[in-house]
Formats: sequence, C-alpha cells, structure tokens
Amino acid sequence: MRLLPTLLALLPLTLAVHAGSPAFTESLEGWKFDNAKHWTVKDGVLTCSNDGGDGDILFTQKDDYTDFEVTVDFKFESGTIDSGIFLRDGKEQIQIGESGSLKKDMTALPYIPGKSYPIKVDTAEKVMKWKDWNTIKVRVTGNTYTTWLNGTEIMTYTSDTIAPKGPIGIQVHPKREMKMHYRNLTITDLSHS
Repeated sequence: MRLLPTLLALLPLTLAVHAGSPAFTESLEGWKFDNAKHWTVKDGVLTCSNDGGDGDILFTQKDDYTDFEVTVDFKFESGTIDSGIFLRDGKEQIQIGESGSLKKDMTALPYIPGKSYPIKVDTAEKVMKWKDWNTIKVRVTGNTYTTWLNGTEIMTYTSDTIAPKGPIGIQVHPKREMKMHYRNLTITDLSHS
C-alpha cells in the first residue's frame, strides 16, 4: 500500500505530459497549416514532404506556450532534409537536418534570423542515426533553451530575441526536395512547475 501514495502523486505529472499535446493520429486535429500537400498522417506518423516548391509550418493551435518541453522522434527518408521545431513563433527554431546556407547538418542547433547559427558544435553528428529513428528533446524556459539528441545533451543557448509566448511549429523548408517523418510527439507545459 505504500506504493499507492507515490503513484497518486505521479498521476498529475503523467497527465500533464499528455494533456493538450497534439498527437499525430489519423488527422492533423490540433494543428494549423497553410498547405495540406506537405503533411500526411498515417498510423500515428506525420510525413513531411516537399517537391522543391513552397514550404510550410505546421503550428499548434495553442498559441500561448511559454515554458515547455517538446520531445519527438524523427527519421530522414530522402532528399536534402531541412526542417525544424519553431519555438513560440515562426522565427527562432531548432534545426533538424541540413542548413541551406551552410550546406551542413545542424540538427539540434538553434537558427536565429539575423544571427544564423550562433552555436556550432558537432556533438549531434556523433549521436545521429542517419537511417533510423532519432529522438530530439527541446526544453524552453524563459529565454533559454536546451536540446538533447538521442539522450545526449547537445547545447544550451540564451536568446535575446525569442518571443515570450506563442505556438510550437514544425517546418518544411521551401525550395528543398525532401521527405521525412515525425512520431511520438509530446509537449509538456512547464509554466506551472
């Protein structure tokens, strides 16, 4: 019976991880986007693709995230992958795949408009599984964010330009022929911790 109080104490934490988190089921309910041609969902897997034309951002309908943690699995399929996770707006992001300007994989590193990639480390390249599923975790608290790839901490960065609140987004970059997949996305609201 001593286990019961511990389990009851953990129950709200477990529910908080999944409550309000848009999941990829068989639809894009809980998300907003401009161009459906880039997004398909089947068996809980979001497929992002581009034929080299315009791009798109898949934003959460919830648009007031402040402190949060997002975890998602991703897998590259084909082409020059250029995607990312937008943090509170359509500007600052954590890169997934190759930087179009640097022609180098910058997965788990921040891209900041006007500053490009303010941190360049090669840790992600050492832990990346190129032909398999990878797990990225991004924690945003205040104006500081930290990333992990496959359980390895990659970097911590403090931004002086990040929006104080906003939606979370997944990008398909324009002018890239690419196809990749996302699954097991969870968003944990840390603002009440």
